[in-house]
Amino acid sequence: MSMSRQIGVLFLCTANSCRSQMAEALLRHVGGDRFRAMSAGAKPCGYIHPLATAAMERMGVSMAGQRSKGLAEFTDATVDVAITLCESATKDACPTWAGATGFVNWAMVDPAGLDGTDEQRLDFAVLVAKRIRSKMEALASLDFEHSSPDELSDEIEALREL
Repeated sequence: MSMSRQIGVLFLCTANSCRSQMAEALLRHVGGDRFRAMSAGAKPCGYIHPLATAAMERMGVSMAGQRSKGLAEFTDATVDVAITLCESATKDACPTWAGATGFVNWAMVDPAGLDGTDEQRLDFAVLVAKRIRSKMEALASLDFEHSSPDELSDEIEALREL
């Protein structure tokens, strides 16, 4: 893959309000201009969940310009890597994406669906965001230019365990 263009990474969730929004912001933050971070939902809710915004603020990561989006917005986008963040494909309407070099589900509990005090829920959202950040740092360190599509796919799949 030539480095003359950005690497397109699409994060997918059901509502595109929390996990996928945090992943989009975090890849933009750690990967810089090397990546085109995008996110979408199978059933976009139309807003970014306040927990996602608060968790990113706590981590010093901007979500400026982000909004809840549907899959149709990316029909013509170049997507090299598609990553779902759905906790369970049987529980969520977890979207899929064909045509990406890497497609993987990094299952994560949705902070927006948890009970507890506001502070407990925010603390959990920050934990999820930190886990996503570690995955984004590892993803950004992969050698997209010199690795084969199969090698990249295997490496992206292995990041599930982080």
